Amino acid sequence: MAYTTPITTAFEMQRATIEQSQKAFEQSLEMQQTMNEAIVDSFDSQESAQRRGVELTQTMVHSYLDVIESSMPGAAGTVDEMRAAVDEQYDFLLENHAEVFETVADEYEEGIDAYDELSHDYVEALDEQVAMLTEAHEELEAQSVDVAEQWGDQLETLQHQVEDLQDQVSDVQERAAAAVDA
Repeated sequence: MAYTTPITTAFEMQRATIEQSQKAFEQSLEMQQTMNEAIVDSFDSQESAQRRGVELTQTMVHSYLDVIESSMPGAAGTVDEMRAAVDEQYDFLLENHAEVFETVADEYEEGIDAYDELSHDYVEALDEQVAMLTEAHEELEAQSVDVAEQWGDQLETLQHQVEDLQDQVSDVQERAAAAVDA
């Protein structure tokens, strides 16, 4: 049994390393999924902030047109036409802005869904491969332990045989010495 302790310890450490590597990989995928969800969640606030920026610019243009209208008598009709044109352009911009954000968000979410599905399939395949590797590793460990135990048994047998032979040689030497003395 003393011969097998280093072998079983080494195999246990190898399996622990394999399992830890698998867990680390799965945790990195979970972190990527969390980051993707955070990005999707940020789309609404980004769109809102940009919309407010566009609306603020529209308000500034209106203020400028108000200044022109008040400083130039008789320009009210022209300023109203310009205001209508500006409003039409800003309405078009805001509509396109909303559509672009919706499209980007939809495409990103579809990409995330595809990535999540692919990751899930990959993790399942990895789990199966690690299970097969672990099983083969355990079988190799069992075989290695059996070989070490057999080797240990043979070594003990050989050690007993050497000890018996040494005892026999000692007996012969003692008898020879006694015969010489007699």
